[in-house]
Amino acid sequence: MGLHQVSVHQEHQQTKISVKSKTLLLIIGIIFIGANLRAPITAVGPLISSIRDSLGISNILAGTLTTVPLLAFALLSPFAPKLSRKYGMEGTLFVSLILLTAGIVLRTIPGVGTLFAGTVLVGLGIAICNVLLPSVIKHKFPQNLGVMTGIYAVSMNLCGAIASGLSTPISLKIGWHGALGYWGLFALISILFWIPQIRSRQKPMKKESEKKQSINLWKSKLAWQVTIFMGLQSLIFYTIVAWLPEILVQQGVSSNSAGWMLSLMQFAVIPFTFIVPILAGRMKNQLLLVAITGVLFIAGMFGILYGSEALIPLWVIMIGIAGGFAFSLAMMFFSLRTRSTHEAAELSGMAQSFGYLLAAAGPTLFGILHDTFHSWTMPLWMLIIVSFLILVTGISAGKKGYVSTN
Repeated sequence: MGLHQVSVHQEHQQTKISVKSKTLLLIIGIIFIGANLRAPITAVGPLISSIRDSLGISNILAGTLTTVPLLAFALLSPFAPKLSRKYGMEGTLFVSLILLTAGIVLRTIPGVGTLFAGTVLVGLGIAICNVLLPSVIKHKFPQNLGVMTGIYAVSMNLCGAIASGLSTPISLKIGWHGALGYWGLFALISILFWIPQIRSRQKPMKKESEKKQSINLWKSKLAWQVTIFMGLQSLIFYTIVAWLPEILVQQGVSSNSAGWMLSLMQFAVIPFTFIVPILAGRMKNQLLLVAITGVLFIAGMFGILYGSEALIPLWVIMIGIAGGFAFSLAMMFFSLRTRSTHEAAELSGMAQSFGYLLAAAGPTLFGILHDTFHSWTMPLWMLIIVSFLILVTGISAGKKGYVSTN
């Protein structure tokens, strides 16, 4: 082998190592961004009473701490694709991580104003990440959509569940301000791992290509089916997170056990958020997965409403598994039902905007039905009907096709 061939071989090896390193940094960056998409929100619920008593605010005002981020998701999601086209996807995600970190830090400063201002920033930062991350995965890992979607979904749900469980123990040591600020560490690490992506970012699309790629998703029947599916599964998740412990307590379960049942549901989600995207990516259509989702949701809700108290863990696990299926399918539909990165971002923005509006309304409507009928029967029947609608819209969204040709 001549000197020239040796030199070329070495350069080739160095290039392969460089590509692998960049890919590894990107995967780690995606994992840490995923870790930030629920933890700053789920950490608040267990601390609501401490926050309320410390600041002297009403129950209604304290309750809006979990609603504000959802409204921020709904309002900002449609604009995330436009920001990414103008400033670049990597740069837009980087700024959103800075907003998220600033919001978490702001929430640690005593005062009602700083608490809510920080919560708004947290919502804005997460909203952009929510919309653009599926698009990044479609662009960077087109041959491994299922695996990468599963990896980031597991990171998101695992950290969300951990945050729910650890917030109270952490607050007992460093106060609720510190417990909310604790999760800023993940946001800071995300920023550090995303810096290399800024250096290697691609230029934003030119306006000419933007016009060529522009589609009106609001006129696409398939886009609406994906959007409604996303919205209904979000409604069930946030409603159950808000009300499940209260429902179980009134059925005779201790408050401590009811809290553990909520944790059990969230942990049941985790393995399926990894498995389902891989299965969905390998299937010609996702109808079987949609059917399993609908059946498990309906059976779990019926179990909570009419089943034996001794089987409550089973009903909760069924709802958790269904939630894992539903969320994973929603995330995969953004990629599977679009032809380009731009379309994926647009569909993600549309679906998450409408979806989180539904999610924000769900817990409130559930509570109104309970106050009106003085029982949990009608509210749970509402979720059974929603589960049936998830099955119907999922069957349409699960068929092979693209929003641009619909």
